[in-house]
Amino acid sequence: MSKIVFFCIPAYGHTNPTIEVVRELVKRGNQVHYYSFYEFRSRIEETGAVCIPCDDFMPPAPKDIDKKVGKDLSSLVDMTVDVTLAMEDKVLGELRAWKPDCIVSDSICIWGKLYAKKLNVPFVCSTTTFAFNQQTARLMKQSLSELLRMLSGMPRINARLRQLRRHGYEIRQFYELLQNDNDTETIVYTSKEFQPMSETFSDKFTFTGPSIAVPKPSGHKKSRPLIYISLGTVLNRQEDFYISCMKALKTEALDVIMSVGGRTDISGLGVIPDNFQVIPRVNQLEVLQEADVFLTHCGMNSVSESLYFGVPMVLFPQQPEEGAVARRVQEVGAGIPLPGREASVIRESILQVLKNARFRVAAGGIGESFRKAGGAQKAADVIEKISSK
Repeated sequence: MSKIVFFCIPAYGHTNPTIEVVRELVKRGNQVHYYSFYEFRSRIEETGAVCIPCDDFMPPAPKDIDKKVGKDLSSLVDMTVDVTLAMEDKVLGELRAWKPDCIVSDSICIWGKLYAKKLNVPFVCSTTTFAFNQQTARLMKQSLSELLRMLSGMPRINARLRQLRRHGYEIRQFYELLQNDNDTETIVYTSKEFQPMSETFSDKFTFTGPSIAVPKPSGHKKSRPLIYISLGTVLNRQEDFYISCMKALKTEALDVIMSVGGRTDISGLGVIPDNFQVIPRVNQLEVLQEADVFLTHCGMNSVSESLYFGVPMVLFPQQPEEGAVARRVQEVGAGIPLPGREASVIRESILQVLKNARFRVAAGGIGESFRKAGGAQKAADVIEKISSK
């Protein structure tokens, strides 16, 4: 039996893939402490792990978060340094007292990585996006304005890194905070077949496929095709887009489930067509088991779950990371990009994917590679191996 610590950021897309891994580790008799947030506490505690909320140490989210998510590197480094130093005394004290055998931290939850390195505790990186190195970085295809923003923020970034070094954290360059390196044990929740440039990663990388608990099928018999529309949990306040979707599909012989997030005022969308269900959130795994096409923002989790069930996609990314995922879906033939927000474009794109079987065949092929990769059980194997060294 090992003592294992998890760290994650306050984001569903980064937390959800770890839940079944934690459940599997606890089932095998390991003790797990998970540094997370109140929003995820019940889900974590249901696995049998101990949840340690870190909300009090997080800075308030910026008012313009919709413009900064995935685009402002200096703000990410600021947040990382602030949280690392704010939690330092509490967490390092607790870790020294508990003496974990292994620390598992999300690739974006950099403070977990820093604490593991400082305490010389065996470390596993949990990567819920594509694995990221100097070769795959080129896939991000940042715009000129985003590159200029990054360059203008470098003096600030370097100043914050110097602050970390003064506190005993050995960081030379900013990319060390974010890049997966070939010497670190790394779990990636996708398959080699879907990971771009998988040959550029060392054998320290274990591609496990998605870590999900597949719900029982509802047994519901559809009489018409089902379209699922969701823009995820962060950048989902897009009322005009939802109205265009309703206009696009209201007269088609199909049914639509549209998840719009808790911050969208559904009453402000106007009259809901009879063939639409518009709700704040859904059990996505249940819906995708029945869906025929998924119009998605291309978050890695959403795309992975869609492919797992062989559902082809219409791709509508909102930030550079999602753009890289969308391009990969298109490369493997499992979806097409949405070229505009107009109702006619939305209708044409969805019907194109729905009526052409090659998209579903391609999605099914990647889904098969996911199911063969090992999932939560394979990830738990890696963590137990590192913990027992």
